[in-house]
Parts: sequence; C-alpha cells; structure tokens
Amino acid sequence: MTAELLLSEDQRDALQEVTNIAMGQAGARLAQILDTFVHLSVPRINITGSAQITQAIEHMVGSGASITAIRQSFGGTLHGEAMVVYDELGCRNLADLMGYEDDMGQAQERELLLDVGNVLVGACLNGVADLLNATLSFSAPTLIAENAGVDRLINTQQLTWNYALLVEVRFTLEIRDFTCHLLTLMPEESIIQLKNALDTFMDNL
Repeated sequence: MTAELLLSEDQRDALQEVTNIAMGQAGARLAQILDTFVHLSVPRINITGSAQITQAIEHMVGSGASITAIRQSFGGTLHGEAMVVYDELGCRNLADLMGYEDDMGQAQERELLLDVGNVLVGACLNGVADLLNATLSFSAPTLIAENAGVDRLINTQQLTWNYALLVEVRFTLEIRDFTCHLLTLMPEESIIQLKNALDTFMDNL
C-alpha cells in the first residue's frame, strides 16, 4: 500500500465525524419509516487489500451469519459501492413493523429490503456528500445475496482494484431483534479524492 492511500489521524477523525453526522441522518430516516428508535454503532474505518476484503467484512458482520444484502454503486466526486446487509430475521421484522401480513410474498419481501436499503444508502452518502461539498449519483439497488454466507457478497476474482476504504456502521432497533450493516467501499483513486475533500472540510472548520 502506498503512503498516499493512508489516512492521517486528522483525516480519520474528520471522516468519522462526517460519517457520524451522515449516519445519524440515515438512522433518523429509518426511525421515521419504522416508528421506533434506531441505535447506531460507532463507524468502523479500514483500508483493506482486495484479497482480504471478504475477511474484513466477515469481521464486521460475522463469519457464520446468514445474510441478505443489496448493493448500489455510486459515482461523481467520489465513487464506489454501498451494501446494506440484513441479518436472517431482518426482513420478517421489517415487515412486521410496517404492518405487512404473514403471507407476504417473496417479491414483496425483496421490494421492502430494496426500498429500506435505498433509503439508508441515499440518506447516508448524500449526507457525506453535502458535508464534503461533493456530488454523487446512484445506480438502482439490486439484490446480491439472499439467505447466504458473507463470502457470497464479493467475488474477489472480479475486482479491478488493489485497495479500498471500507466504512461500516451497524443499525439496530430498540424494540426488535433486528440488525443491518451499511458498508461503503471506495477504491484507490476515490480514497485520494476523499482525502483531498477531508482536508478542505477541516480547513473550512
């Protein structure tokens, strides 16, 4: 890894502050949708090599977990991938909270996960973009894993980058056994753009 990819202590602190603010906005949107209090973890920030990315995600999400996940790519000033990873009970608990009946079909379940994931990704990354004076556009959300292991999230053989910045925040609900993780991956060239944006952000404080 080259030195230009590493975040300084000040840049890491600034990224954590920016992420905290943006994730708070995402949590508030989720709380509004579900009408319940949402707990957020402290953001975890890591720069990882492509060969270690699955291991890094397993460390954050849990290696033995059965998960369902959606993804959205984003581009503009910064670019990368965002994933919302739901635990095994995530869909059923979301459906219950939103008043769906027990006979909810598979297509409806998938649509619900896509809609909630889209809200979280949009609120969080647009919050980051606003604070860093960046512009972003998003692809439509797609389902990439369903009741599968974490190792199904990323095919390391198809990756075109060597290193990526991985940021993770965990959302849990006050009244239900529900967990989802929002993961953001940005490759080398986007890390450099992010470092420049963080420096400008700190200069303007």
